[in-house]
Amino acid sequence: MRLIESILADAAAIAKVRRDIHAHPELCFQEKRTSDVIARQLTDWGIPIHRGMGTTGVVAILKNGTSDRAVGLRADIDALPMTEHNTFAHASRHPGRMHACGHDGHTAMLLATAKHLSQHRHYDGTVYLVFQPAEEGGGGAREMIKDGLFEQFPMEAIFGAHNWPGMAAGQFAVKSGPCFASSNEFRITIHGRGSHAALPHNGIDPVPIACQMVQAFQTIITRNKRPIDAGVISVTMIHAGEATNVVPDSCTLEGTVRTFTLEVLDLIEQRMKKIAESTCAAFEAGCEFSFHRNYPPTINHDAETAFARRVMTDLVGPENVLEFEPTMGAEDFSYFLLEKPGCYLLIGNGDGSHRDGGHGMGPCMLHNPSYDFNDELIPLGATLWVNLVEKWLATPR
Repeated sequence: MRLIESILADAAAIAKVRRDIHAHPELCFQEKRTSDVIARQLTDWGIPIHRGMGTTGVVAILKNGTSDRAVGLRADIDALPMTEHNTFAHASRHPGRMHACGHDGHTAMLLATAKHLSQHRHYDGTVYLVFQPAEEGGGGAREMIKDGLFEQFPMEAIFGAHNWPGMAAGQFAVKSGPCFASSNEFRITIHGRGSHAALPHNGIDPVPIACQMVQAFQTIITRNKRPIDAGVISVTMIHAGEATNVVPDSCTLEGTVRTFTLEVLDLIEQRMKKIAESTCAAFEAGCEFSFHRNYPPTINHDAETAFARRVMTDLVGPENVLEFEPTMGAEDFSYFLLEKPGCYLLIGNGDGSHRDGGHGMGPCMLHNPSYDFNDELIPLGATLWVNLVEKWLATPR
């Protein structure tokens, strides 16, 4: 492994910035302090920036030479609405907000990249560094695109990375094609007729209708879609009733659907609607069905994935570049990949042994209140980004 010396020399200072961001987490589209920290660092290094895209996004512009070639790198900057269990010095100072997914670390890796590229211009072309808000459910990538990201900053391709707990630090993983699933939410309200629990024949009980519906939804997965196509329907909330001796008027079901293709998603939505409405009709109940599509599937482009794999292999060796097993988690980098060629890859965050004393008793896993980003990844991730940029701009189109 050949880490860049200047990045190693700055690693402690960048880690300090990372921990400051970790201690002051901000939620979707509220990342004002975070974007201020990012902008201040970039400006101090003499890097031109554009602010306000996607509400709180920051784009850094690094140009060198005469080439019209351009490539983009992205880091997400927002936190999660959860309370941190860690008590070390850089733990969140705001109950109910936590960097439990490592976006503070992704930001730090891109800042380290920015500083090196501003001081060591061994490339001919333009690098756009995209610090994106609101990945955690807000669709910040979509909003930056709406605000003209790719028109104002016309990059040929875009790359991003996410830390991955459980995979050893020093390892990467990547996969061509679908790697993260689409994320979608549904809400179904069954309108029955309330009655005394001792006289249920006087009403229309929505609870057994809901139970029938939940069971029937699983036949979509096992009997309607092809077995080789991935799809998950999860009913995660059922709300009904206020008293034990009352049959309620209504019952509401909510949950998520995740797929790797829009074709399977279309099938599941259509079948869920039909089952919900027909089941209610069979019991003479009313039905309200709503289905909201959040993030599309994250689908890596073949050529860009092969390119990223070569860069990672040159850095850490083929034995440390793994084939990523797709996950049903979602990622709004998917919006970028709908507009531009690119690749989303993983960098190992280790097993949690890097955490300072005072960490919570839970595992160092994503979206866990005991999580913390591994600062050892900052020089590795930044070295990868620098190598990728230099090789991309030096490779013929």
